[in-house]
Amino acid sequence: MNSSRPYLIRALYEWIVDNDCTPHILVNSEYPSVQVPQGFASDGQIVLNVSPSAVRHLHMDNEAVSFEGRFGGVPHTLYVPISAILGIYARENGQGMVFELEAPLEGDDGVEPDDDGPPPGSEPPRPSGRPSLKVVK
Repeated sequence: MNSSRPYLIRALYEWIVDNDCTPHILVNSEYPSVQVPQGFASDGQIVLNVSPSAVRHLHMDNEAVSFEGRFGGVPHTLYVPISAILGIYARENGQGMVFELEAPLEGDDGVEPDDDGPPPGSEPPRPSGRPSLKVVK
């Protein structure tokens, strides 16, 4: 089953913007594949304003959040894997959601592994006690 984190992040982002508030995301800046201006991170974390008026080319999908933003007047391209996002909230009232820290797997490049099926060469488990259907001609 897919992680619910990217869906929740997108939904909360839309909800915050629809309520005329400013969406901020809390990011683990030391997570693999994170691309944020390191001079602005503190204690391995950075808070990013992702409001439509603060960023350009915002793209949110199931793997990452990416956009262009300015820090100290200097433009930067940011890339944040979904697993590196620790929370999303409205600046004005703090309403939002905090996520559990996900430790990257050894050799993880920020992309979550597929868990779509059994390992190669193994047979899928058959439910016991359930009838199976056959085509009868």
